[in-house]
Amino acid sequence: MHSSNLLIEEPIRMISILEPAKSSFFPAMTRIVGTLGPKSRSVDVISSCLKAGMSVARFDFSWGDAEYHQETLENLKTAIKTTKKLCAVMLDTVGAEMQVVNKNETSISLQADSQVILTPDQGQEASSEILPINFDGLAKSVKTGDTIFVGQYLFTGSETTSVWLEVAEVTGQDVVCTVKNSATLAGALFTLHGSQIHIDLPTLTEKDKEVISTWGVKNKIDFLSLSYTRHAEDVRQAREFLSTLGDLSQTQIFAKIENVEGLTHFDEILQEADGIILSRGNLGIDLPPEKVFYFQKSALYKCNMAGKPAVLTRVVDSMTDNLRPTRAEATDVANAVLDGSDAILLGAETLRGLYPVETISTVGRICSEAEKVFNQELFFKRTVKYVGEPMTHLESIASSAVRAAIKVKASVIICFTSSGRAARLIAKYRPTMPVLSVVIPRLKTNQLKWSFSGAFEARQSLIVRGLFPMLADPRHPAESTSASNESILKVALDHGKMAGVIKPHDRVVICQKVGDASVVKIIELED
Repeated sequence: MHSSNLLIEEPIRMISILEPAKSSFFPAMTRIVGTLGPKSRSVDVISSCLKAGMSVARFDFSWGDAEYHQETLENLKTAIKTTKKLCAVMLDTVGAEMQVVNKNETSISLQADSQVILTPDQGQEASSEILPINFDGLAKSVKTGDTIFVGQYLFTGSETTSVWLEVAEVTGQDVVCTVKNSATLAGALFTLHGSQIHIDLPTLTEKDKEVISTWGVKNKIDFLSLSYTRHAEDVRQAREFLSTLGDLSQTQIFAKIENVEGLTHFDEILQEADGIILSRGNLGIDLPPEKVFYFQKSALYKCNMAGKPAVLTRVVDSMTDNLRPTRAEATDVANAVLDGSDAILLGAETLRGLYPVETISTVGRICSEAEKVFNQELFFKRTVKYVGEPMTHLESIASSAVRAAIKVKASVIICFTSSGRAARLIAKYRPTMPVLSVVIPRLKTNQLKWSFSGAFEARQSLIVRGLFPMLADPRHPAESTSASNESILKVALDHGKMAGVIKPHDRVVICQKVGDASVVKIIELED
């Protein structure tokens, strides 16, 4: 895999520690995905999360039923209306996840060097001697000496709430393990992870399919996060399934890479998926600690070159209970930005954390500071070199728009698009200024009724670094005249002015289609 040098400007200009962060409509170019749950599902909290910079709301079906998540989503819709902030919806599947079932929710204390049995018999009660699990094939998948990790939902990695087990022997369907560290497991559900063990469970379970075809269809989800993606075939099967569900044929699939198996087939998975989520909690268990950074940099580089969004998880775990991240976490967020991450995904921090809003704004501020020293010139050269020659027509236009914007010090790039592809290609070159993606609705029909498309495309831009979508008035469809394009441009410029990114006398680069030709033009604004 390719190892990339740190993309940071030399020399770093010293930023005064007292210099206030700019308050802006665009808090940072890097996007933030927030997981909504018990501590972040009221209209007020969600509204504050949107204002703080959350642009994608994640609904994790590893816990909670469809009704619970529907209530949260209705609150999200209300918050979007009141704040006038666009937000996309991501459904996260359970996938091939093994779980310990603790029906009574009693705390379970495990002592180092004692033995505990993992059994598929879910009729048993969970205790310090026996842990019932939701998978009857574990005994066939493991051997003596294998490592198994059991922890609370969304691994804390804390040695007091998570336990490492070593397989001592297999008897029938039961797996007898030696406890490696003392810990107390609390809650109804703990995730079980076999380190570098192939688990014969489907990537898209029957329960997942049911949730997608009911809750997902009803809510026209923008993104499907495909947990435990291990092969390109997993993505192909999921896409085939979505194609049978009407509107969901437009839903983008993000492959969640959680184990070595997924990393081994990374290149093929990246070709098939619309984006990648690097699930570092699980990867950190599956990989030796000294290898984690290398695979992160390598995977992000590949996503960047392919022009597909890369999302990183598990960055500020300590903010679940604390108002400030640790030094290591703050540096980790900045390095994620410098490595090329499009978005940061917050899990437990917003789901059940005490400070969901503060976490989003803290992460946003760190991203914003890192973006100031991101070496765009080096990144641009590397991307152009990787793409090679001859470039495709669209790629050439996109790179030219970014080069022009940087040369004339434009404050913003405005791109007219109907599929969103042109705008995503511009964002791929990581311009230092925001890209306003003006999505022009297309008129389409299913023989029964006419409708406008465009809302999906606009929301799906919300996970791409530096891309800020706005949906044009459907009275100006894509096949429109230059006069109507001028009126849409005026709306886009007004939007930029209101957001504080466009000021009098600023230069703006515009990328649009005129007839069969794509045009990049530079305009200078008057007072």
